[in-house]
Amino acid sequence: QVQLVESGGGSVQAGGSLRLACTASIYTDSTYCITWFRQAPGGEREGIASIESDGMATYADSMKGRFTISQDNAKNTLYLQMNSLKPEDTAMYYCAAADEGGVGCITPLEARVMDYWGKGTLVTISS
Repeated sequence: QVQLVESGGGSVQAGGSLRLACTASIYTDSTYCITWFRQAPGGEREGIASIESDGMATYADSMKGRFTISQDNAKNTLYLQMNSLKPEDTAMYYCAAADEGGVGCITPLEARVMDYWGKGTLVTISS
């Protein structure tokens, strides 16, 4: 079992920055890749960036440049640094985990392959 808890969301003006955190509690011997997703109102859930247990990161092409994923293994916490935020970044942001022993981490930006999900944190960007 894996439990994921997101934090750090809030309301900021366009051009501002936020850092989201995802704290993972892992109760298995497996290792996981963890991915940040977002879902805007009326939209589909889209992958932003993923990081494997060895620190290798993968980004969606549209997310490169303004978003940075990182992890602090000592704190079991994953971060998403978001800069130069735009109103269209307004969404619920989720972290999700997939077992690296399975196939989910081959395409970690696809929501359908994730095994565990957090409840999300809301980000609102005003113009």
